[in-house]
Amino acid sequence: MDEDLLYERDAARRVDEVTAALDRLADTFAEEEELPVVLQRVCQQVIHAVPDAEIASITLLRDGAPYTATATGDSAYRVDQAQYDAGRGPCLEAAQTGEVQRVKVTDAAQRWPEFATAAQESAVVASLSAPLFVDRQYRGSLNLYDTGGNSFGALDAALLDLYTAAAEAALRSTRRHQAARETMGQLRAALTSRAVIDQAKGILMALHCIPPDEAFKLLVKASQEQNVKLHEVAHNFVITATNPR
Repeated sequence: MDEDLLYERDAARRVDEVTAALDRLADTFAEEEELPVVLQRVCQQVIHAVPDAEIASITLLRDGAPYTATATGDSAYRVDQAQYDAGRGPCLEAAQTGEVQRVKVTDAAQRWPEFATAAQESAVVASLSAPLFVDRQYRGSLNLYDTGGNSFGALDAALLDLYTAAAEAALRSTRRHQAARETMGQLRAALTSRAVIDQAKGILMALHCIPPDEAFKLLVKASQEQNVKLHEVAHNFVITATNPR
């Protein structure tokens, strides 16, 4: 069969596979899971998007320090950690430069010897890392490792780049949902605190026949003397005042 036709069929098959992986990923984000869970699923699904990949991991930078947020196999943790310890390697290169890194382990010994040694010890023959940027807090790389004897080709790099772009968009949506939930929680806490402070002020006003400002000053003074937050002082006072022994 004509080689061009075989390549076209293989490319079409791989595009179908990455499309199916993206569909499954979309279903994941529709569930509005917590970000660590979603990152784990992104890592699991990318292996279906890039068939030559045997193992996957996600590197994130926390205050500039890299760590593996999730991986599909122990060997990925070992190969990633070797790069972190050395301060260099394809996953860090992708995270820092914003460019996809496609590497044969046999060709990497001179540039990244620590990575090459760890990869060979884990039977990894090739790696493919794409930059992953969600926001300033969550950025790093999505890493693929091949232990099956194949080397990643240009099509694999293109598929990973496509998958990563879709994953980034969805992860940003997850982060927005998470931020909204956190803000709502903070607002609820603030409203609860305000309500109990107002309740404590009302009790003090009634007990001492004083205006609102004076009642509030009494609460602030108690907070300072007890070294306890104002809403906690108010809560304790309300409990004591409404539940006399």
